[in-house]
Amino acid sequence: MTPSSRSSPPASRPLALTIAGYDPSSGAGITADLLTFQAHGLFATSAITALTVQSTQGVAAVEPVSAALLRHTLQHLEIDLPPQGIKIGMLGSDSAVETVADYLHTIALRISHNSQIPIVLDPVLRSSSGAFLLPSEALETLCKRLLPLVTWITPNWPELALLSGEPVTTLAQAAAAAASLSARYPTLNQVVTGGDQVAPTDLLRLADGTLHTLSGEHVETHSTHGTGCAFSTSFLSNLILKKPALEAAIAAKHYVTEALRRSPPIGHGRGPLDLLWPLRAQPES
Repeated sequence: MTPSSRSSPPASRPLALTIAGYDPSSGAGITADLLTFQAHGLFATSAITALTVQSTQGVAAVEPVSAALLRHTLQHLEIDLPPQGIKIGMLGSDSAVETVADYLHTIALRISHNSQIPIVLDPVLRSSSGAFLLPSEALETLCKRLLPLVTWITPNWPELALLSGEPVTTLAQAAAAAASLSARYPTLNQVVTGGDQVAPTDLLRLADGTLHTLSGEHVETHSTHGTGCAFSTSFLSNLILKKPALEAAIAAKHYVTEALRRSPPIGHGRGPLDLLWPLRAQPES
């Protein structure tokens, strides 16, 4: 190959950061986030907040990463690989919530110079199998220190109920609880996910009070481990790719629906989604 026939180097890909727990079954958490970012054409770095023992059959144990190690990881990555968007998932401990809040404070100046850097919090409070993943004292810290700093939150109905302190068992109650949360955090944008309901309808509520209802399709499958994680990471990916919020939410909902539809039968419990389906769906050149 002559120098003139060499192809040009590929353009640098947008860079994301995921701050979340480690799921050794790769259905959710850090490993699933990295797959989802890859499926959207992004490069991602990661900071692990907690190690878990889990499989498709549930969570058996959680061991938080030390605050010092988490802080060092975030500082080290920020110096060399500052992200264009941040996804926050399972935090697992009060010290992790404090550490992440401190990190967001330290990068506030950089963020203020680029208001297009979205920070999406997926408030992982308990696992799909019912295990509590955030202590009660950490929930209070999350509400006090973290919610004022993030730009987006993607709770499901039970998580919204815990965050708002209001009952959420109907779509109308979800809308009311989201409005209540917005009153307490005026800069917070929300996507309230209803994927685990019979009618999988999401609510997109912007900080200015604009409300959109996003209807969905129920997919019959046992492979539902990590749906909320996949949605929030896909949503962030689309925001990083400069899609408007409504378009980003619709795209993320489509991504998760297809990942459910194409999910392989893996494990003896709630299996993982097919998170890389967009790469296989691309036509061959």
